[in-house]
Amino acid sequence: MADALDLVIRNAEVATASDTFFCDIGIRGGRIALLGDGLPAGRREIDAAGRTVTPGGVDAHCHLDQAMEGPAKMADDFLTGTRSAACGGTTTIIPFAAQIKGQSLEAAVVDYHGRAEGKACIDYAFHLIVSDPTPQVLAKELPALIAQGYTSFKVYMTYDDLKLDDAQVLDVLDVARTHGALCMVHAENADCIEWLTKRLEAAGRTAPRWHAHARPMLVEREATHRAIALSELVDVPILIVHVSGREAIEQIRWARSHGLSIFAETCPQYLFLTAEDLGIDDSYHGARCICSPPPRDKANQEFIWNGLGDGLFTVFSSDHAPFRYEDPQGKKIGGKEVPFRYIPNGIPGLETRLPLLYSEGVLAGRITLQKFVELTATNPARAYGLHPRKGTIAVGSDADLVVWDEREVTVDNAALHHAVDYTPYEGMKLKAWPGLTLSRGEVVWDGKAFTGHAGRGRFLPCGTPSLLPRRP
Repeated sequence: MADALDLVIRNAEVATASDTFFCDIGIRGGRIALLGDGLPAGRREIDAAGRTVTPGGVDAHCHLDQAMEGPAKMADDFLTGTRSAACGGTTTIIPFAAQIKGQSLEAAVVDYHGRAEGKACIDYAFHLIVSDPTPQVLAKELPALIAQGYTSFKVYMTYDDLKLDDAQVLDVLDVARTHGALCMVHAENADCIEWLTKRLEAAGRTAPRWHAHARPMLVEREATHRAIALSELVDVPILIVHVSGREAIEQIRWARSHGLSIFAETCPQYLFLTAEDLGIDDSYHGARCICSPPPRDKANQEFIWNGLGDGLFTVFSSDHAPFRYEDPQGKKIGGKEVPFRYIPNGIPGLETRLPLLYSEGVLAGRITLQKFVELTATNPARAYGLHPRKGTIAVGSDADLVVWDEREVTVDNAALHHAVDYTPYEGMKLKAWPGLTLSRGEVVWDGKAFTGHAGRGRFLPCGTPSLLPRRP
């Protein structure tokens, strides 16, 4: 029959950001067609009795095959990165089309489409990275790209090849306000970091562990405070990415208590890693966990957990930035152990993001199941203009679903599907892992193997972020 369902998932305990309920899920043409009891037979059926079904994850902060100066090169392209995401329950990613200084923003977008097409296994959208806000970019390119579905962009307050000064940040925020886009901010004080780095180097303190000493919480606190002030001056919401610790959290709480629309994101590394993972001696092994901001101390993890539970954090992303450890294009840049200043920043996490939070958040009683869905799927989709097509289980939404197996799993890099030669979570014992991942109604992970294929992922133009208040 023309109206027959392609797939029915029976006896599901469905979780959304607001509810939990039992029903069958009927899928037709890649979308959810029916929710209810006793649905008619489908061409294929899956029994989810005793298992929880959540929306497919939306990882709204990840880096894949991003253009950068050599010899550094990211380990994951759009094939290996999206394959890994699917096997960890993520069905939509939003990586970054990064503008190189001197390059037009439009050229960056064209280049990034070329990197994704024919490789992506799941659906994807793009954020922009604005590193060179020329008059042409501000007046023409950025507004035109927003209208074409690139409705979010990131600015940096650190890294020499990416950072903007305060006046440039204000210019970009003004475009966001005028055109209804969302600006993401990497908030760290570049001058403080450089000042500390030079003094550490002068003292011979260049091992990976000193990376954390060059980026103490106060440099994140100061930049977060300044980003909030710039946002207030322009009167536009911002989202502060990869918030690592208590001091930045305090700035965000202060801003919200004064009526400012400041959104925040955090990541697994600030829940499960500490500065000690960068090393307690001068060995190079800690290079694997170098990221910015760095992980803090054990006590600080509780502030992150509390922020996830009480609504301080809007989204939970991986900030997947994959570099191989044993690689002259990775952490051992040029084939050598190098001072921390030169070690590529970033850790892998696309595949482990959802299992870590489901196991240690939901099943450990730290957050509710609804909060898990909100942080990992619904709010990212809303923040970046993809909801309700993505991020929820509702009639008309894409049939992006995760059927969870609650069983003991030991994290083992050999069992993961990225192209990185390590995971910082090696050996962790988790209580759950996705048993099935469906992308637009197609099983792309069957609990044992990846069953999707390169090129099936679709590019998603984004609408206006629905987290933002409407302006009169």
